[in-house]
Amino acid sequence: MDQTASEIGSFEAKTRLSELLRETERGSSFVILRRGKPVARLVPIDEPGAVDRVDDLRDEFRELRGQVEGPVDVRRLVEEGRRW
Repeated sequence: MDQTASEIGSFEAKTRLSELLRETERGSSFVILRRGKPVARLVPIDEPGAVDRVDDLRDEFRELRGQVEGPVDVRRLVEEGRRW
């Protein structure tokens, strides 16, 4: 896998997305720029630890959900949050 990410403009990234995805599958990484400033990163999903972090996050959400009793009224929670 490339240790450094290649920089690419957002228009070019949009135009060459299929090609960039193929290169990313092979281990390449890209930093996508908008007006010369980095705004996104395109990296292989099998980047060391990436899947583990997602799995850990999912497990933490499940654990948290297990601590909440009964149904959750999301609309009520949103309205309650707007009061603050």
